[in-house]
Amino acid sequence: MYSHTQRSAASFFLFSLAALIPVGLLLVGRLAGADVGARITLLAAAFVMLVSAFIFSSLTIAVRDGQLSWWFGPGIVKKTVPLSTIVSAEPTATNIVDGSGIHLTGRGWLYRVTGRQAVLVTQQDGKRFLLGTDEPDSLAQVIMTGARKGRRGTDERP
Repeated sequence: MYSHTQRSAASFFLFSLAALIPVGLLLVGRLAGADVGARITLLAAAFVMLVSAFIFSSLTIAVRDGQLSWWFGPGIVKKTVPLSTIVSAEPTATNIVDGSGIHLTGRGWLYRVTGRQAVLVTQQDGKRFLLGTDEPDSLAQVIMTGARKGRRGTDERP
């Protein structure tokens, strides 16, 4: 079993700051001349930024019960794949253009909160994805150990 959470204080700070700017402008009266719709929109945007700060400032990766799972924050955005479908897991580095968060890159879907280290996972069907982590060697080893066990278990079934 493996479970590790990587946190990004910078992401939490930046999302929170982005939320506080419009609230601050409203509180000090800078937007007093703006219509009600604009003020509501700013408050809604601030709320979305605060929720994003909570959700996207941590990434947990777990390997257990024959599954590789990862989720942001409390688990609102969660993915799981059977270890038996994984053919490789390799430590790698991402580049600045890859960014953070959840999005498609040239090497597959990326799930990352901070840093440049990741594990590139390839499944039997050719699908690939990148999991950002500050423990790439350990994570790749745990995934491959579980994948080998998972494939042995499926090979033994009639």
